[in-house]
Amino acid sequence: MNATATGELPVVVIGAGPVGLAAAARLLERGIEPLVLEAGDRPAATVREWAHVRLFSPWSEVTDPAAEKLLAPTGWVRPEGTSCPTGGDWAEQYLQPLADVLGDRVRLGVRVTGVSRAGRDRVVDADREAQPFTLHLRTTGGDEARLTARSVIDASGTWTTPNPLGADGLPALGERAAQDRITYRVPNLRAPEVRARYAGKRVAVLGSGASAFTALALLAEPAEEASGTIPAGPSGRGRPHAVWVLRRGIGTDTFGGGEADQLPERGALGLRAKAAVEAGHATAVTGFRTAAVDEDADGRLVLTSEDGRRLEPVDEIIALTGFRPDLSFLSELRLGLDERLQAPVRLAPLIDPNQHSCGTVQPHGAEELSHPEQGFYLAGMKSYGRAPTFLALTGYEQVRSVAAALAGDHEAAAHVELALPETGVCKGSGLPGTSPDTSGKAAEAAGSAAGGCCGG
Repeated sequence: MNATATGELPVVVIGAGPVGLAAAARLLERGIEPLVLEAGDRPAATVREWAHVRLFSPWSEVTDPAAEKLLAPTGWVRPEGTSCPTGGDWAEQYLQPLADVLGDRVRLGVRVTGVSRAGRDRVVDADREAQPFTLHLRTTGGDEARLTARSVIDASGTWTTPNPLGADGLPALGERAAQDRITYRVPNLRAPEVRARYAGKRVAVLGSGASAFTALALLAEPAEEASGTIPAGPSGRGRPHAVWVLRRGIGTDTFGGGEADQLPERGALGLRAKAAVEAGHATAVTGFRTAAVDEDADGRLVLTSEDGRRLEPVDEIIALTGFRPDLSFLSELRLGLDERLQAPVRLAPLIDPNQHSCGTVQPHGAEELSHPEQGFYLAGMKSYGRAPTFLALTGYEQVRSVAAALAGDHEAAAHVELALPETGVCKGSGLPGTSPDTSGKAAEAAGSAAGGCCGG
């Protein structure tokens, strides 16, 4: 295919989440035709899976300027900038309207199963960059198809690939057999049918981040058995008991900044988790690196560590140990990924969680996101690989730069700017509900269960 014909092809965006839809808006702003492919049956399908959780970030920091311009003719007005939306609010009040404006440029129920160069596997050099990308697709109904694209932006996120229980990065022995009693996301414990699953039970919560804080705080909420809204468990107690399993110890910074945190919701979340432990609603087990999940004679689950320690049996496990990118369908592309984070090699040093929080990540764009496979980009949460420090503002700037690069405006692509508060604007996993009030009363912290600061 000649260069002119290739240039007439769309830029395919994988994923109709916040960053994928923003990428489409930015491409249109540059006069480039986008085509967004979404595996779910609705736009922002994964965001809707944590609809019950409130972001740490306010509305003013989770909408993209180019997307707002597309929405303006419809009469859409961004909600109050200081309020923090839930995942459901974000999906219904912003992402769904944006997808509606994009119309047929968003295809739902289409899963990308492979990406390559037309007629070229990853080994072949000859005339490689002159060939368009080819994408293999499978629809919800099981039909297979193939399409070609001039470039590809993979903004499919990491939500579908949570990390396993095993401390070595692999599934613990027996983990697969216990799948029906393990959840890898923060459950909506305010929903009666979900609360009933955990009522009166002993629940292991694995993880040391904001997602784990969320689960600990929600599990510690008083059961409303008298009203009948939360059924009692087998023991007659509505409130579960959490066993908080950490790979490290508990120090002065374990629960975050508390009242000193510049994000009150995030600080309040840590304080509520700390209160749950101090009140005895959660028992902390430190220095425990999971190696196996066994079933005892009564059918309950027993966690065993690498050093042979065995915990008392539990009924349920909530595993909140982070997420990782699914790279399986990109195996025929020439990717340049950091060996530790699985992020683009030039981006990895800027986002290394050993050195950075989301608020200290330096501005970056097309150059840092590029790969040896010219014209292919990872964007959004997926670009961060295993680093949990991503936020929506960063993703929006990423796709602005990438769209400029694809349009040939290399000066604009290189001119990346991002002003972040020192403490970040993370949306790590918080509690559903309201933001803390100004009276200083205990209030519900907020965030997301997406594993990063603001899902992509």
